[in-house]
Amino acid sequence: MRSAGCVINDFADRDFDGQVERTKTRPLATGEITTVEALQLFALLIISSFILVLQLNWQTVVLSIAAVGLASLYPFMKRYTHLPQVVLGAAYSWSIPMAAMAIMSSLPYWIWLLYAANLCWTVAYDTQYAMVDRNDDVKVGIKSTAILFGRFDLLAVMILQITALVLLAITYHLLDLSWPAYAGLIAALLLFSQQWRNTKNRDRDACFQAFLDNHWVGMVIAASIAAATFIQW
Repeated sequence: MRSAGCVINDFADRDFDGQVERTKTRPLATGEITTVEALQLFALLIISSFILVLQLNWQTVVLSIAAVGLASLYPFMKRYTHLPQVVLGAAYSWSIPMAAMAIMSSLPYWIWLLYAANLCWTVAYDTQYAMVDRNDDVKVGIKSTAILFGRFDLLAVMILQITALVLLAITYHLLDLSWPAYAGLIAALLLFSQQWRNTKNRDRDACFQAFLDNHWVGMVIAASIAAATFIQW
């Protein structure tokens, strides 16, 4: 589904990518592949994903329909709203209720706290990503949270990241997770603070690197949750 989302995103942006410095060499923008080939690949990926989800319970299959809708909708939202990153966050985070339904056949309320936390985090790092292209996006008429937030972009990213950590902390408390989970949140906060320092001048390369560095945040949080399941004191 991640790959399918990338394909449909490049398909939607094929007329804009050639005018943006970072994306001008993408294969659809250069004509290396055709729109028909891109749509064929998108269909193949969606069908493959659907075959996989059919191995799960029917409730998860129903949820997967919304996943396809969100993934397909996101690339086109940047034409109509300055909040496409929110739609992206909704799409990426949808794997959380799907996984819960597949494993527990239910959606306990704390799942939606995890959903909101991941959504906030996604909006934060995709805003950093959008900051790289902001000048080009303004010229070609593409909307983003980076443009919406303007001079408050770094503050908005900071608030979103802290909100994500707070929501995770609340979820950990509700689930009675042990101390390694909270240690992971502290480590994530330190990683976020490094991003804040590196992007304070809004340098394009620094913003892109901050976006990339979020994989360390995800790794630390995932590892700390795993550790908390084995250490109960």
